[in-house]
Formats: sequence, structure tokens, C-alpha cells
Amino acid sequence: MPKPESPTRREFLKTSTVAAAGASLAGSLSIARSAHASVDDTLRVGLIGCGGRGTGAAGQALNADKNVKLVAMGDAFPDRLEGSLRGLRNEMGAKVDVTPERCFHGFDAYKGVLNAGVDVVILTTPPHFRPMHLKAAIEAGRHVFCEKPVAVDAQGVRSVLETAELAKKKDLTIVSGLCWRYDLPKRETVKRIHDGAIGDVTAMHSTYLTGTLWHHARKPEWSEMEYQVRNWLYFTWLSGDHITEQHVHSLDKAAWIMHDEPPVSAIGIGGRQVRTGEQWGNIYDHFAIVFEYANGTKLFSSCRQMAGCQDDVSDHIIGTNGSAHLLDRLTPDSISGPNKWKYSGPTPNMYQVEHNEMFAALRAGKRIDNTLYMSRSTMMAIMGRTAAYTGQKILWDQMMASKDDLTPPKYEWGPLPVAPVALPGMTRFV
Repeated sequence: MPKPESPTRREFLKTSTVAAAGASLAGSLSIARSAHASVDDTLRVGLIGCGGRGTGAAGQALNADKNVKLVAMGDAFPDRLEGSLRGLRNEMGAKVDVTPERCFHGFDAYKGVLNAGVDVVILTTPPHFRPMHLKAAIEAGRHVFCEKPVAVDAQGVRSVLETAELAKKKDLTIVSGLCWRYDLPKRETVKRIHDGAIGDVTAMHSTYLTGTLWHHARKPEWSEMEYQVRNWLYFTWLSGDHITEQHVHSLDKAAWIMHDEPPVSAIGIGGRQVRTGEQWGNIYDHFAIVFEYANGTKLFSSCRQMAGCQDDVSDHIIGTNGSAHLLDRLTPDSISGPNKWKYSGPTPNMYQVEHNEMFAALRAGKRIDNTLYMSRSTMMAIMGRTAAYTGQKILWDQMMASKDDLTPPKYEWGPLPVAPVALPGMTRFV
């Protein structure tokens, strides 16, 4: 994550005073919701996806409640699972109770975790698998922490929305990894915007300009499928491209400000200017998209992943009576104009707050449901990507009905052709 997003996910095992207080409060509440909790009120957690984000989320879940244990883990690759398990045991001690019999790997690892007697499951695999795993988790009666984005194509989003209906019927909680909604300064700033502190919102300007991320070099023993899954960031079928995988955070903040009403259209540009080698798969390295809402408000959005460039991760909202700044190097969480204001309250780690609130709700018998906004924000990102890939203006209703399906022919370790890089004006909307 770039510098403006502090604290970072890499600090997942640092327990702040606020986090500890939240864990104590959560643990003091009587359990009323989980149908599977053990007789000693221990909440059993399963982790599906053992990369850095999954390991971080597992640590935060274990810090969120005094009577919680990690009991099952699953990942496509044994080495990723073993490394994650080793790190979590070192940091969390007896809260990690994962036996070899409750370690699963391969494409079906999620099934083993869901059948290991867990109450809560953490979904942190590459985004392509999210709709499948979320559906299976809810069908199995598990509460879910669901990392962003929730899909990479329209059919995936539709699947998540269908699963949301099942979760509602089963009274199951789904908490989203769109973490800025759990950031206290952002909550207060957005509340003031909604209360009219800057008048009517007329425009929003959002950037996610950052550097390049990790890459795993090929190994002779890897099949093409394994290479792609290990480098999932760079293949659209796995990540949705970086506008979906990363910039979705910025789009979600804009959606939040607009009361989660979707934009009516998107048009923009994107391309692959610097990251042109085969190691970068088939994704773009920059996008600039304009989203328009039914009331005429426009979101001017851009993102870039290039080395050696100036970073800028910021959100500015322009109203008829002032402006607001969510992320900004100099004045984050502030309002300028007649109602000038700057946030000065507590700033607990938002990644920890997600889990504190989830586990406290479970103990209190309350349901959290983040599915609508996490689905719509994901679709906004897919819509922007599609506008750039095709070079066309894309309508929301058109996108919701899209038949585009990025699912590979089969899930097995073997050959897998890389889809061609999209060419605006030539790539067609499906």
C-alpha cells in the first residue's frame, strides 16, 4: 500500500490499545448467533487464502475477541499455507490450533476448511474465486469476512448478490474488506458531507497513483496455471486488473459519498505503457475513468502502477458550499469553505476495527451485511475497466447484464493460454 494509507496491512499483528479494548469488549458479550460455537464460547475461525492479506486478516480476527481460535487453513499452495501458519503461531501462540488434518491445499481447499467445524471464515484468495467461495460459505452456514473486490466480472457480481439474499435468509454476517468504511476519521468526514457541510456534491476527484508490486519469477516445475495463480495480480481473470483489485478502495469511497447509488455511465482511457513484458500478464498499468451519476455529479478517477513516478493517493469532493478531503497529503479528513473543519478524534487501525466490530456483533447476536456496497463498488471498478478496455461509453444497466465470464476452462495445474491484452476500439463489450 502506498504511504498515504497508514497504518498498512503489513502491520497486521501490531495490537493497539484500542484494538485490545475492542477485543475485551467483544469477548465479554454472550454469544447468541453462532450455531457452531463450542461449549466454552470459543469462536472457531477458518482461513481460505494464506497470502499476506489472509495472514493479516487472520491475525486481526484473533486479536478481535478473547475467545477465538484459528482452527483450519486452506490455500492453493502448501508452501504458502505453511509459511502463514508458522508466522501466525509465532505471533498468536495458543490462539492458533491448526492441526495437519485441518490444513488443506489445492483448488478445493476451501471445501475442507468449510467442513472443519468453523464458525467464521476469512476469504482472502485471489478475487476470481470470491463468488464461488462466498456462495459455499453461506450455504454451509458460516459467517464471513470477505476481502475486496468480490468478483472480477459481471457474472461474479450477480452471483454475490444472489448469495447475499441467502445470507439474509440464514441471518449470517458478511463483513467487507473495503476497510475505509471502518476508518473512524473517514466515517466522521463522510457523515458531515451527508449532513450538508459542503452543500450538494457536484464533483469528486480520486487518484490511486502508486508504484509496482511484487512478482514471483517462473520456476521450471510450475505449470502455466500455477505461474498465473502465484502472480494473480497481473492476470485479469484472477485480479480484475488493478483498477478492480486496488483502485476499488477509491471508488468505494466515492460510492459511499453518493449513498451507494450506482453511476449511470462510465467512459475513459487506459493502457499498458511501461509494464509491457510477459511477466506482467495481460493487465494495464494506467486508467483514467469518468463516472457520471443521474443527478449530474461526476467522479474523475485515475489510477496507475508504475515504478519511479510520484505517488498520489487522494480523494477530493467538491460541493456547492465547500470541499472535503478524505485522503490528502496535507489535509486528510477535513472540510474547507464556510464550514471549515478537521478531524481530531481517535484513529484506531481500521483493519483491526473491521474485525472488532464483526466479532462484537456476533457476540451480541447482531447481523452485519456489507454485501450491497461491496458488490456495487466492485461493479463500478469492472465498469471502468470495461470502458477503458473497449474504448466505449458503458452504462450501468448494460454492465449489470454483461455476459462476460473470465472463468478458465478448468481448474487444474496445467497449460492455460494468456488472454490477449485488451485494445480499445477493437476489444468488444460482451
